[in-house]
Amino acid sequence: MADGHESDKNIEIWKIKKLIKALESARGNGTSMISLIMPPRDQISRVTKMLGDEFGTASNIKSRVNRQSVLAAITSAQQRLKLYNKVPPNGLVLYTGTVVTEDGKEKKVTIDFEPFKPINASLYLCDNKFHTEALNELLESDDKFGFIVMDGNGTLFGTLSGSADFKTELSQSDMFDPRLQAKILNVVDVSYGGENGFNQAIELSAEILSNVKFIQEKRLIGKYFEEISQDTGKYVFGVDDTLKALEMGAVETLIVWENLDINRYVLKNSVTGEMIIKHLNKEQEADQSNFRDAANSAELEVQEKMPLLEWFANEYKRFGCTLEFVTNKSQEGSQFCRGFGGIGGILRYQLDIRSFDELSDDGEIYEDSD
Repeated sequence: MADGHESDKNIEIWKIKKLIKALESARGNGTSMISLIMPPRDQISRVTKMLGDEFGTASNIKSRVNRQSVLAAITSAQQRLKLYNKVPPNGLVLYTGTVVTEDGKEKKVTIDFEPFKPINASLYLCDNKFHTEALNELLESDDKFGFIVMDGNGTLFGTLSGSADFKTELSQSDMFDPRLQAKILNVVDVSYGGENGFNQAIELSAEILSNVKFIQEKRLIGKYFEEISQDTGKYVFGVDDTLKALEMGAVETLIVWENLDINRYVLKNSVTGEMIIKHLNKEQEADQSNFRDAANSAELEVQEKMPLLEWFANEYKRFGCTLEFVTNKSQEGSQFCRGFGGIGGILRYQLDIRSFDELSDDGEIYEDSD
């Protein structure tokens, strides 16, 4: 299970993946979509001047419609840059322009943000699509791996990527530290000692290193399944029960499938004015009865609609838990998605949601049974 920093990083990666998917699907008429990336230590003044020059060039575009769209996009970029006194420490990413929606209407879009880690790219393109290639750099892993190669003549410590902290921690210990034992991903036999053995160890570990995320995922979901198999009461699954446990502050680790296709609706009863929250999948969204009050047939008006995944990413810290996104590509991940709906949690303490519902109806307070 990841620590708080690792969990935050994974959520930022998920947000970038979601953004890339949305940007790549967007299309415009003509060349009215601007992709602008500024690396750390770049100058706002340089890009502002460049945009001014581009504005002058675009003024000569023969097509009136395309000319107006391009000029509007450049103006939007210029206005957005005025919000920054300098380029943020990790760089600046800006996408702006007019896109065509699914129903054929034009919509102005502007997205600007500082990446969660430095972006080593400089880009300005005006096209009929947004260019996201440089954003994929942000998805590359920063994980560091240590290698130990032992033969009859001694031991070689090395790291693949990053600093030598791993080596230092191990070399200062008289015995193999049990805390490091849990970090072992693989043990391989090498034909050589020294540097040749080090290189061979890297080659033999290539497959397992590429699957580190899946190993972490298997361990996390394995722990979740263990709570279920032992019937500890320290687990929850399904949208409704998981949200109840979250509201109680009982969830330690919230586990969600990264492609969970459920939307969170805030609905208003058109007769009583009561606000209602519902979580609906695609099939439920198509059922109009979910948008009417069963008691008085009043229409439930949509006040807010948001992917539940996005709501979790924005709100999870409020519940004092960590948030872990998982795939369905490992055996454990697939079982979690198919058997448990792709949403669940490991709890801090034993909890019976159904008993809590009964007690809360009587106005009683549920106490920790541990």
